[in-house]
Amino acid sequence: IIKSTYICILSLKQSSGLKMNSEFKEKIHDKTFRLGIVGLGYVGIPLSLGFARKGIKVTGFDIDEKKIELLSNGKSYLEHIASEDIDECIKSGHLEPTSCFEQISNVDGIILCVPTPLDNHLEPDLSFVESTLKQIVPYLKEGQILSLESTTYPGTTTEVVQPIIESRGLKVGESISLVYSPEREDPGNESYASVDIPKILGGVTQDCLQKGIEMYALVFPQVVQVSSTAVAEFTKLLENIYRSVNIGLVNEMKVVATKMGIDIWEVIEAAKTKPFGFKAFYPGPGLGGHCIPIDPFYLTWKAKEYGVNTKFIELAGEINRGMPQFVIDATADALNKRKKPINGSKILIIGLAYKANVDDMRESPAFYLMDALKNCGAEVGYFDPYIPKIPVTREHGNWTGLESIEWEEGVISGYDCVIIATAHERIDFSDLAKWSDCIVDTRNAMQSITTSEGQVTKA
Repeated sequence: IIKSTYICILSLKQSSGLKMNSEFKEKIHDKTFRLGIVGLGYVGIPLSLGFARKGIKVTGFDIDEKKIELLSNGKSYLEHIASEDIDECIKSGHLEPTSCFEQISNVDGIILCVPTPLDNHLEPDLSFVESTLKQIVPYLKEGQILSLESTTYPGTTTEVVQPIIESRGLKVGESISLVYSPEREDPGNESYASVDIPKILGGVTQDCLQKGIEMYALVFPQVVQVSSTAVAEFTKLLENIYRSVNIGLVNEMKVVATKMGIDIWEVIEAAKTKPFGFKAFYPGPGLGGHCIPIDPFYLTWKAKEYGVNTKFIELAGEINRGMPQFVIDATADALNKRKKPINGSKILIIGLAYKANVDDMRESPAFYLMDALKNCGAEVGYFDPYIPKIPVTREHGNWTGLESIEWEEGVISGYDCVIIATAHERIDFSDLAKWSDCIVDTRNAMQSITTSEGQVTKA
């Protein structure tokens, strides 16, 4: 009797699972699949538009009511995303922004795109992931699939996300599916839209993986499946550590070249003529963005659990974090040659965004330059055509409300020194050559512009 009862229960479970799989496939096939994207920022918005344009009904979730209001009215708050694109998806009914997390129960798939910063000790801060999960867990239901896209350390999906989901009474791999698929968004990249980049995907179980493939294949032409969520998590870290280490190398080469009186930019241009074995990376005032300054430390933290010290990664991070001070020292030298100290000088930062042609300020080294200069007694201003006013930020609240100066000769000529932190294409640097006699160039922006001897200091 006991054996018969067990077989009966098992048969019911298998039947239920087959039914859920059948319903899932049917929704995918006829595009009645409904998707919820949690976190409407630099990752969530492009992803939402990608699915919505393919005719998938997307509910976008965010706790920021201002974002919800703007999006609901067809307005973009990201420079590189046109309001017309959002408005089109809103009017078609394929994109619905909301702050009401109860609607999680109305979707078939959920993608989490929330921040994963570092804390003050350079250790992973998963508070946004955990708090978001706890907010949506009460509304999860059988048959759904949840995907984490936030960059994190290997093991997060099974060690952190899965237990929170299963606290609801659901069983990953049976009643609900769980996958990890790292975002590969590059704001402002006109060569690759987010949906054109191959999608890495790992599942907790094979069934989870298969459902993840079916969901992402609605939009992504190529889904690259890996054997586990941990492999997918590690893949994302490797991609960005590769860049961090190479940027660290070229930043160190810049310091050495500068001491030797050699132009590192000329060296790089010469080296990249080699058709094999060399990929050009460029120095700068420090690392910015949500990935490269942060991701390597997720792996170094996790590696310590296994008794491994990631010396190479940590050294690159140390070099890159030291670049703002290199720029400050170069600025001090440039002012000293003009018999001026930093203390009491008016210094202008050009480019607040961490990279050219976007409004993304996350982890921007410009903030570290501004903080250091202010601490040295300088009066600091900034110009950025993409950021007219500094909004509230988690790390740099002391600069909230500061407005970009006007791009005018009378204003810029009043500064004792100008530091080019980001070289936006929208800026006419030939104007700068006419208006400022002390320019510290961290991006080689003045290379092709006629300047007087000693006017430009490369840093």
